[in-house]
Amino acid sequence: MKFLPALLPMALIGCSAATTTDTQIPTEETQNMFRKINDTISVSPQITLEDIATAKAEGVTLIINNRPDGEDPSAPQSADIEAAANAAGMDYVTIPITHSGFSAPQVDAMITALEGAKGKTLAYCRSGTRSTLLWSLAQAKQGVSPDEIARLAGNAGYDITPVRAMVDALSTGG
Repeated sequence: MKFLPALLPMALIGCSAATTTDTQIPTEETQNMFRKINDTISVSPQITLEDIATAKAEGVTLIINNRPDGEDPSAPQSADIEAAANAAGMDYVTIPITHSGFSAPQVDAMITALEGAKGKTLAYCRSGTRSTLLWSLAQAKQGVSPDEIARLAGNAGYDITPVRAMVDALSTGG
């Protein structure tokens, strides 16, 4: 993993992937903003306090916030989402990712959070991209094939190209 720290400060390109514009007519697919990556994790754009009940109804037991407080002052902040999640009987973890990139401790925190989940997980950020990319790095570090990671992320509408070199390096123990 000597080579990894040099790759981690990569800037995030294309973080607006998988968003819905105001001009699109909502369909059943876009009405549910939770995008399933696999049977244990979904990702989402910024959630509201009302979305906690929807997540709970879908079997989510852990919410991971990958958005730093203050990034959008009008959005619910970490403490508000955490309080609502805890009140609904859900676990909550915050692993904020800024636009400067990812770090090894953030990848390790994602692995720890996912390993500790007692059911389904919902990770969110502004668009779902940072959550997907962090999930991708965590999966790679655990030895999942980069092509499988890219396929699952792509099926959810996300492109891992901004971190593909890191995913490749992590999956080989680089």
